[in-house]
Amino acid sequence: MHVRAQADRKEQWRADLRVCHEILRNGSKSFVAASRLLPKRLHDGTAALYAFCRVADDAVDLGSDVRAAIVRLHERLDRIYAGQPENEAVDRAFCNVVEVYGIPQAIPRALIEGFEWDAERRSYASQQDLEAYCARVASTVGVMMTLLFGERSPGLLARACDLGLAMQLTNICRDVGEDARAGRVYLPLDWLAEAGVDASELLARPTTSPALASVVKRVLALADTCYRRADRGMAHYPYDCRLGVRGARLIYAEIGRVVAKNGYDSVSTRAYTSKARKLFLLVRALPVLLRPRRVNNEPPHPEVKFLVDAVENAKRGERAFR
Repeated sequence: MHVRAQADRKEQWRADLRVCHEILRNGSKSFVAASRLLPKRLHDGTAALYAFCRVADDAVDLGSDVRAAIVRLHERLDRIYAGQPENEAVDRAFCNVVEVYGIPQAIPRALIEGFEWDAERRSYASQQDLEAYCARVASTVGVMMTLLFGERSPGLLARACDLGLAMQLTNICRDVGEDARAGRVYLPLDWLAEAGVDASELLARPTTSPALASVVKRVLALADTCYRRADRGMAHYPYDCRLGVRGARLIYAEIGRVVAKNGYDSVSTRAYTSKARKLFLLVRALPVLLRPRRVNNEPPHPEVKFLVDAVENAKRGERAFR
């Protein structure tokens, strides 16, 4: 009977993973391209993590009642962390991941908060406010992926958070027109005002202008600063994970390069990266394998510190329990 139960659990796990891998294949092309460079030992965990993030985002973004969707997600998350996930493939798979890799609940909880801000169509008054949003929707993923890699040092988690900030800022610059047509403005309102851009006018009539382009350029410069901070942690990642991380970094940064090439106009055109260019960038990532491993102990950026602290507090709790 016990052997049969074990066999059933294994079959259920395989079936759940098939669902997660299908969600990943149909998701972000850039994420898929980079994830293929990760070691085979991480493929299932990465698929389960991505699937949960994707399903959670869709539940909020596509639902008719945002508040009810958020409450429901937190209920599902509570059950996952209680070891009693709902009868959903993604929930069961993510439950296994958080248990095996020790992901603190505060991390996916912050991610859900970011999805809630999206659904509320929040705007961000300042750079600091925008970075707080990026920390929730992107740096959280960087933290969880780093934990999947088997790394928990504050210095590396801080650099993973920097990479998340950079990627999300790049996405925001790519999607200015698309977001405005959907009733959203993510560019810092004070930067828009300084440039003479009326945010309400941008929402009413999304059009490009030299003033708007100057703000996009400024946000991309901020992203570049975050990429450079993230680069200082590349040699700290496990050897077999470096290529995937570096590849993702180069692919996302390339989006910003294309936006710049288009005159920082992401309203009338949308930047994209061809498969051939992605392949070239992945080849360019190869030298990261030659770097000697070294630790980075720079402190985290203020807006992501709470994520790094959540992992550190979880470690302290485990030590106290022992």
